[in-house]
Amino acid sequence: MSRLAHRLKELGNNRQKALVTFITAGDPDLAVTEEMIHLLEAAGADIIELGVPFSDPMADGPTIQLSSERALAAGTTLSAILETVRAVRTSSNIPIILMGYLNPVHAYGYERFCRDAATVGVDGVLLVDMPPEESTEFLAAANSHGLNVIFLLTPTSDASRVATVDRLGNGFVYYVTVTGVTGERQEVSGTLADELANVRKKIRLPVMAGFGISTAEQAASVAALADGVVVGSAIVKLFQQHSGKKLHDELKRFVRSLKQAIS
Repeated sequence: MSRLAHRLKELGNNRQKALVTFITAGDPDLAVTEEMIHLLEAAGADIIELGVPFSDPMADGPTIQLSSERALAAGTTLSAILETVRAVRTSSNIPIILMGYLNPVHAYGYERFCRDAATVGVDGVLLVDMPPEESTEFLAAANSHGLNVIFLLTPTSDASRVATVDRLGNGFVYYVTVTGVTGERQEVSGTLADELANVRKKIRLPVMAGFGISTAEQAASVAALADGVVVGSAIVKLFQQHSGKKLHDELKRFVRSLKQAIS
């Protein structure tokens, strides 16, 4: 059983919801990224989504766009991110998902990327601009190396897309709670409960809900409807506001509050 499957099964058996935390790899540099993965795990994160910085992050709001710019300015590359995961694996078994865009992976080469990612200890990949209907080549490479390929569903996904994601995806499904780009929202959508109930009836995989979750209270309300929550922009914003010990303290405090709220 993979690290990701084991963690999700363990959470399910204990009737716990998953806390998935997103940070951008290389923001402000990869040494800090490695350190922060360990901090997030210690603070209560169950799964890490590691963002691969890209120059045209069309699904991301200003906060994550700026974090990508900082990471790219620091010289972050896909190869270097994989080496960071390799270093993390010497002392941590937390599931790690690489989340990003197709272009850097395509340039790296699908087969080479999936082989290298699996070798260093990446557990899954989520490419936000790769439609499942057009993922055949990448899926073949990922499946051959045991990488989970995670797909997005949104409030506008039709029955055909839901069925395709159910058939092709593995690990979990990332349900986007709002239309539009990433970023903090003031409140959770009033239709989210019905949307998630409908999706969960049709999907065999655990459903993680994210986009716009910025407070412990929001995390708790969404976790009650899904198998777990994804928090990204609210965490990445701390990297913009703080550094050093202050960043450590604020990140630890916030992630602990999220985990406590959904437990």
